[in-house]
Amino acid sequence: MFAATQRARYNREGDLLFSCAKDHHPTLWFSEDGARIGTYIGHNGAVNTCDVSMDSTRLLTGSSDSSAKLWEVETGRCLFTFKYQAPCRAVSFSIDEHLAALSTDPFMSTTPAINIVRISEDPSEQSDEVVQQLTGFSKRINRVTFTDLNGVLMSAGEDGVVRRWDLETGKVKEEAKLHEKEIRDMQLYKDGTHMVTASVDKLVKLVDTQTLEVLKVFQTDRPANAAALSPIFDQVLIGGGQDAADVTTTSDRAGGFQSRFFHKIFMEEIGSVRGHFGPINAVAFRPDGRSFATGGEDGYIRINHFDNDYLSGRFL
Repeated sequence: MFAATQRARYNREGDLLFSCAKDHHPTLWFSEDGARIGTYIGHNGAVNTCDVSMDSTRLLTGSSDSSAKLWEVETGRCLFTFKYQAPCRAVSFSIDEHLAALSTDPFMSTTPAINIVRISEDPSEQSDEVVQQLTGFSKRINRVTFTDLNGVLMSAGEDGVVRRWDLETGKVKEEAKLHEKEIRDMQLYKDGTHMVTASVDKLVKLVDTQTLEVLKVFQTDRPANAAALSPIFDQVLIGGGQDAADVTTTSDRAGGFQSRFFHKIFMEEIGSVRGHFGPINAVAFRPDGRSFATGGEDGYIRINHFDNDYLSGRFL
């Protein structure tokens, strides 16, 4: 792939990797060897994000063509298209996958919002009816995710604020301005108790998902576009880098294009992995923690497998 990668997501088992890019076509890969399985054809704009169901049968994508699409993973068939008046930036299945959250950007006279829709088991019964809409945003929403057994939706975006929405009332339960600049990524730990946020302000923060208390701060020297938590070790993976327009050389060292590992407790950098020659926009750990994927502005998806010395904890 040569269009800038926007998002990378593993399925629950970790054998499949889904990627989204500016080339309009979400792509499915084998996570073990990186072989391409196929693409999902139907969007007419950059694909900004995706989420996959727990049983790996359905894929949800959001695009700058002002639509979100529900796909059948195995066949690549588009099951339904949710049409909006603005680009769709963030999507998330609920925990039971009976609901989905779809965020739309500010565009012309349209204000940003999060639309909650029902996901039908029978695709023929699927509709675009919005069962709940969360409003009050002034800037773009980059990430949404369900938590608290679907009782709460968390959002983060351009204003640097993380919000916890009570889905019974549609009101904000808690909010905190965690960053001075745009939050590009927000990923929960596997048990949902804490999460990481990555921001253009060069900070990544470890945050309690219930109270939004900042637990740890990881300082980088370049804008942080993505961050993920290892499911097996106390480690944080951070990707980012200086915008290509601001870099006078394609060296990964000059632009800060390495994948960087920090100790989650001591906040010290413990290693880095080179390879991309543009800013990293997406990072993800495989659910078993044995490998990780990164996607960059250079258009490449890189899958890195950890060796036995790493997995045995020898260097930790």
